[in-house]
Amino acid sequence: MNHFQKALDFTADSLRKLSDSGSNLRGSRESLHRLAAARPRPASPQPSPEAFPTTGVTKQARIEQLRSAVAPCQKCPNLARTRTQTVFGVGNIDARIMFVGEAPGADEDLRGEPFVGKAGQLLTKIIEAMGVKRSDVFIANVLKCRPDMPPGSSGNRRPTTLEMQTCLPYLRAQIEVIQPAVLVALGSVAMEGLLGSVEPMARLRGRWHEFQRIPLMATYHPAYLLRNQSPSEKRKVWEDMLLVMERVGLPISEKQRGFFLR
Repeated sequence: MNHFQKALDFTADSLRKLSDSGSNLRGSRESLHRLAAARPRPASPQPSPEAFPTTGVTKQARIEQLRSAVAPCQKCPNLARTRTQTVFGVGNIDARIMFVGEAPGADEDLRGEPFVGKAGQLLTKIIEAMGVKRSDVFIANVLKCRPDMPPGSSGNRRPTTLEMQTCLPYLRAQIEVIQPAVLVALGSVAMEGLLGSVEPMARLRGRWHEFQRIPLMATYHPAYLLRNQSPSEKRKVWEDMLLVMERVGLPISEKQRGFFLR
C-alpha cells in the first residue's frame, strides 16, 4: 500500500467516525462515501474466510476446542506479542441473542472477558433493560486480541481490516456452534468486520441484515452512548433492541416501549 492510499484510508476512517458522532462536517456526505469507497480492499475480493473447524460431539466440547485454539494464536504476531491474553467471549452457549463488538480494549485484555469497562457496564444495563441477564446472552468480538498501541501511548485503536479478516474464522465458528436466533453488531467497525460494510451507523441501524443466514441487527457501540448521552441517541439504540426483542419473542411491556421518549 503506497503512502497516498494509507493517507486516504486514515482520512476516510476519521471522517466516518466524525460522521457517526454527529459532528458537523465541512465536506458533503457524498464526499465521505466516495472517500470510503476508495479505501483499498484486499487484493483478492473473495468470500470471507470459512469458520475454524471444530469436531467435538457436544456444543460445550466444540466451544472448548475453539477456546483452546484461540488462546495460543499467533496469526497476528504484533498482537500476540503485546496482548496480555486472548479474549474469547463469554456467556450462554445456548443463547438466542449474541452481541458482537470490534475488539478488546485495555480492561478486556487484563480481564480476559469482553465488555467489562465502562462501555461494557452500559451494555449490561441495556441487556437487563431487555428483560434478560448478561449470562443469558453470548458476547464476543470480531478480534480476539487487543490491537497493539505505539509504546508510551494510551487508549485503544481501531482494528485493521486485515486483522479482522484474519480473526473472523474464530467468530464464524463461535456463531456456528452457538447458533443464536439473532446477532447484534455493536458499532460500525464490527459491521465492517462481519459484512465488509463501510458505512455510517446511521445508515446501517434500524433494519435487518444477515450473517451466516442469521438475522443481524446493527446498532451504535455503547461507547458512542457514553459520548452522546442525549435521550434521542439512547432511543435509537433502544429502538434497535426492541426490534431484536420482537424477533426472538421476548415480552415487551408498555413501559419498555416508552423508554427514552420525551
